[in-house]
Amino acid sequence: MSKTDWITQEIETLKSSGLYNRIRTIGSPQGAWLVVDGQKVLNFCSNNYLGLANHPKLVAAAKQAVDEMGVGPAAVRSIAGTMTLHLELEKRLAAFKGVEAAITFQSGFTANLATIPALVGKEDVIFSDRLNHASIIDGCRLSGGKIIPYDHCDPASLEAVIKENLPQFRRAIVITDGVFSMDGDVAPLDKIYEVAKKYDILLMVDDAHGEGVLGKGGRGIVDHFGLHGKVDVEVGTMSKAFGVMGGVVAGNATIVEWLRQRGRPFLFSSAVTPPDAAACIAAIDLLEASTELVDKLWANAKYFKAEMKKLGFDTGLSATPITPVMLGEAPLAQQFSRDLFEAGVFAMALGYPTVPQGKARIRVMISAAHSKDDLNKGLGAFMKVGKKLGVIK
Repeated sequence: MSKTDWITQEIETLKSSGLYNRIRTIGSPQGAWLVVDGQKVLNFCSNNYLGLANHPKLVAAAKQAVDEMGVGPAAVRSIAGTMTLHLELEKRLAAFKGVEAAITFQSGFTANLATIPALVGKEDVIFSDRLNHASIIDGCRLSGGKIIPYDHCDPASLEAVIKENLPQFRRAIVITDGVFSMDGDVAPLDKIYEVAKKYDILLMVDDAHGEGVLGKGGRGIVDHFGLHGKVDVEVGTMSKAFGVMGGVVAGNATIVEWLRQRGRPFLFSSAVTPPDAAACIAAIDLLEASTELVDKLWANAKYFKAEMKKLGFDTGLSATPITPVMLGEAPLAQQFSRDLFEAGVFAMALGYPTVPQGKARIRVMISAAHSKDDLNKGLGAFMKVGKKLGVIK
């Protein structure tokens, strides 16, 4: 018996239970339409909220950066990898978000892995929303701190677990996603802030799906709730609405400085590439110049969700452009996704462990890049497949 036979058996179990993830291949730039596995399809999958992943200004900025600064940084930030573009990007991000300071990382995932262990140790406690992103969960585990969950988006539950547990620990932090990526609901950050303030606890929000989406001109959840200067740590990513790659931690200048000294991905993994940094700066230029793309994103989302509800689909609790189409069991969601693809729509099924058992869905990611005609084509495909599979009448 091979020492990897157990893995083969586990993979077969995934396949038989409808949980095996068959990864499709993109053969074109991101946009409203993609070439996927050789077929042109409407894109309802990408996190490219504002259509910036292939925007001419971002492409031009990346090309210029390659010409002027080369392709890679060739070092970690703390030795010989900090370039003028990195400092400019951090300065621009801090100004855009209205915070004291910002530090960038290779991704939003590594931003969480850097931040939580730098702020929390074995003598400390983390109060974490039950549905927080995997990167928050992994960051919490790496910290060695005690992880105490509170009920999803429930400030009363948060206060209850703080009251019960806080005296047993040296320090504490409250961590929540801003926009929850599977359901599209928004954390009640204003109420969570009041609880954190009452007990004098650090507050951290992961705004990965809020930046470029919520707030004035896409400035994020802190701007959305008018909490400037009140949230200690804002974690974000440039891989979604910004259309590029990289993570950011913004907020309290003392915390940002500490992360330059103790954030392990900053210290031990090479810096963001010059073209990525330059493209991110170009994205900020566009967002600061106009709210047009953000406005179109929300108009598209409002239209699509309203029409889906008219057709009889359950779109869950979403209050953002993330539109979950709730289907229940993973095999049904996977069949729905395959049928949509045959109808010319790329919308992947999400099942366990990405979402809880029995909560499988198609997650539609609306973009400012979609035209009204694109949205109508998508609605037509959903209606056709929904009726075929008995999801709607």
